This record gives sequence, structure tokens and C-alpha cells, in this order.
Amino acid sequence: MKTEPVDPYGPSRSPDELPPAPPEEIFRLLVDAVQDYAIFALDVEGNIVTWNLGGQSLKGYLPEEVIGTNFRRFYTREDIDRGHPEAELKEAAEKGKYEEEGWRVKKDGSYFWANVVITALRNEDGVLRGFGKVTRDLTQKRKAELNLKESEERFRQLVESVPDYAIFRLDPQGNIATWNKGAERNKGYKAEEIIGLHFSKFYPEEDIKNGKPAMELREAVVNGRYEEEGWRLKKDGSRFWASVVITPIFDKGELKGFAKVTRNLTERKIAEDQLRNAYMDLERRIEERTRELTKSKLRAENAVKARDQFFSIASHELKTPLTSLKLQTQIRLYKIAKGDFSEFASDRIAKLFVDDKRQIERLSFLVDNMLDISNVTSGAFKLTYDKDVDLNELVKEVLKRMEPILGEVRCVGTLESVRSIYGSWDRHRIEQVITNLLSNAAKYAPGKPVKITVDGDSKMAKILVTDQGPGISGENQARIFQPFERIKSTSEVTGLGLGLFIIKQIVEAHNGTIRLESELTKGSTFIVELPIESECGPNTPAKA
Repeated sequence: MKTEPVDPYGPSRSPDELPPAPPEEIFRLLVDAVQDYAIFALDVEGNIVTWNLGGQSLKGYLPEEVIGTNFRRFYTREDIDRGHPEAELKEAAEKGKYEEEGWRVKKDGSYFWANVVITALRNEDGVLRGFGKVTRDLTQKRKAELNLKESEERFRQLVESVPDYAIFRLDPQGNIATWNKGAERNKGYKAEEIIGLHFSKFYPEEDIKNGKPAMELREAVVNGRYEEEGWRLKKDGSRFWASVVITPIFDKGELKGFAKVTRNLTERKIAEDQLRNAYMDLERRIEERTRELTKSKLRAENAVKARDQFFSIASHELKTPLTSLKLQTQIRLYKIAKGDFSEFASDRIAKLFVDDKRQIERLSFLVDNMLDISNVTSGAFKLTYDKDVDLNELVKEVLKRMEPILGEVRCVGTLESVRSIYGSWDRHRIEQVITNLLSNAAKYAPGKPVKITVDGDSKMAKILVTDQGPGISGENQARIFQPFERIKSTSEVTGLGLGLFIIKQIVEAHNGTIRLESELTKGSTFIVELPIESECGPNTPAKA
């Protein structure tokens, strides 16, 4: 069945046929049609004169229930008791208009949040004829605002209650707009001291010079966030290690400022640094221990090599004079057995004793060196100090005792004394040093003169032993004071290679030094320096 469209102007009538409506009717129809607002009129006493559908919908009253009654019925008991409805009409009459938001009461007794506008109605003569009242229900808006306010308050309280984080807001230029208790606790400023100042106040001078604060804000805007860890400053100027997060705040695309969260991580950084340092220290100690073990291993290997070398050299050096003595003794015994006593004639027996004495002294020298090296390595090497030792006289005695040995290789030893030197030393050991150096010169520079120079001052004595031998190259000078080192020369060199090593231990046990100055073909000078008064006492172990 087909339905005919309804004619809004009535059946069989056109707009041209309708009579014009009076303005009062049009206004009444307009007011009655508004359902979201209660729009009604009051007389000068506040009694309700008109009532629209919006009033019925909003407040629950039918027109016949409310017209003629006073508008006080829409107010809470507290407002009625304090005369608030009358005060509203009075202010509207005086000012022409009154507006507020507040609680109102519906027919069922429930409350709603209303926006109220009361307008004074006057005739052409200005006489007050009543009031127009417009009421709108803003309960939902009020709830939303209250919820937002409560949410903001909870958030504010949450921010304020966080003691470990500085949480605050910056304006778009970086000036501080808010300040929480955590910020006060971490940075030391009270809100009234810091709000309005630029946040660069928390940065070290070097960061400010480099434009770091401004860079952080730019990065936050471009990337939506900026985060880092670094040094920041407190009010008292002290530094703390901070975790920083900066987030831009936009409203409809417009930058409104920044949220900044700072956490003090100084204790964590200290712990991390301590852990890292401990780890590095452990690595360092492991490396040092590894090097020590490697050195110990090398020392052990070298000790084994040195031992084998020592036995090889010692057996050779000891065997030579022993073989000579053994052979000579066997020959003599053989001749005696045959009744041949020609070897023992008065003109030959002195030479036999001299030869035997030379071999025995050589053996004694080798054995003494072996004992010295044993004492040095075992820690049994000790010094016995003598007071007021005359170094010049000591050198003269050694030279006199060494004359036969030097004479055999045609060496002439001379003493050049710059001044008299007296000191506290182990006399026997200093003799051993001079004897060894002279023997060394005789061995490597036969037929050449040897000069000993004694010099010094009130604190240090100096002994120089100079020969005119072949000299020692720079690469060999570094190793001649090591045990079992013997520098090759054109002459036949014998010995254990321990002499210079032993005298170095003797000199250093006196807190002195020994060094060599030498050039190839230009001879060598050994320089011994000894403190006049040693810090060591009697029977002090030598330094191994």
C-alpha cells in the first residue's frame, strides 16, 4: 500500500494561503520547542509565570504543577535558608542580569549542576515587570570537570609525593614552570627559589658554553623525546650523575612546553665505577701476575741454563789448574820412583813451588767466586763495616799485592789520588772490588798501563779504574754485569764470568753504584761510587 507524503502546511493548503502568525506566537512556539534549556518567566516576586518543555524535561514538573509557585523550590535548603534566590533576583534587578553555576533540585529531590541566567524584564517606561530565567543542566560537564580536576589533583599529588625523581615542567623557552618535592630533594632548590629561572642553571659551565641545554630541547621537539645520563649541578654547586628525560608538550600542534624528569644515579654510577675499577684492577693484577709468572718461568729457565753453564765453565776452569797440578805431581812421583831427584835441585825447586802456588791461588780465586755467587743467590751475603777506612791506603795495598800478577802480563798499575777519602765500608769487600777490577784489566789489556783514580767529596767517594784495552761495544756494556758473561777478545780469556756480577752486588750492598764508560779501541773506565756513610749497619745482608 502506497503512503502519501504528509503536507507540513496542512491538507490542500499552500504557504500563500496561510495567515501570518503573530510575533508573540512565534516566540512562544520557539521557547516551547527548546528542550535542552528550561526557559520560563517569573513575576517580580519570583513566582513562575510560564513553563516550557525544556523546563518539564529538565526539572520534571508539568506546567500545572509549577506555574504560580515560587522559583525557590528549585534551590537547595542551604540556599533557601541563606536567602540566595532573593539575592539573585535583587542583583538581576540592579544590574540587569545575574549568572552563576550551582546545585539545583529536581521534582524527585535529586540534585543537578545548573548554569543559570536571570534577566530583568522592563517595559518601555523602565518599570520592572518580571524576570526571564534560563537554566541549563551541566551535570555531565561538571562531573567531567570534577573528574579532570580530581585526576589532575591525583597526578599533582603523585608527582609531589615522588621523592627520588625531580619532575617539573618547562615553558617553551626552557624556563621552570613547576617544581615537585623530588626536585627540591635532589637539587636543593625550593619552588620559590627556582620557578621562573632557566633550567640551564642545573648544567656545568662547560655544557652551557657548548649550548647543551638548548640542544636538548631541540632534540626533544624533533624526536619527540630526549634522554641521556650526565653530570648536573645542585644548589650548593656539587655535581651529581643524573638520568634525564625531556618530553615536549603539544596542544593542537602548538608547543606548550616540556616535561622534564631527572633521577639522581650518583650512587649507581659510583657502584658501577667501583665495579669497573675493580674489574680493571683485577685485569691489571692478572696481567701483572701473568707477567710475574712469565718472568719467574724465564728466571727458572735461565737459572737452569745458568746452572748448566756454571757447571760447564766451573768444571773447565777448575779442571785446568787441577790437571796441571795432577800432571806435575805424577811426573815428580814417577821420577822419584826411578830415583831421579833432578826436579828437586835447589835451583829448580823454587820454580816448582811458584808454579804450584800460582795454580793453587787460581783455584782459591775460583772457589772464592763460587762461594760469593752462592752467598748472593742464597741471601747469606753479608757486610761487616769498618769505620774511617782510608780509601787511598786501601788502593795502595791492593796495588802492591797485585804487582806480581800485573807484572806477569806486563801491566803497570798507578794510583792518582785527588784527595784523602775516609768512609765506613766493608774493607775486605772493597778490596775485593778493586782486586777484581785490576784483574779484569790485566786479563783484557795485557801489556798496557792501568790507572786507579780516587776522588770524592764529603758525601760520596769515587774510584775509577782505567785501562787501555780493546774497549767494549755499547751492546755488550749492558750485559757485562750479568753472571757468566765474558767478552771475547784477541787474548785467551779464562774465568767463570762472575767477577763483575759479584762486585756489582758488593757495591750496591753499600748503597753505591758501578758503571762503565768505554769505546771500542779506546779502552774502558769502570766508575765505582760509594756513600761515605752507608745507611746499612754491621753484618747487613747484601742486596741480591
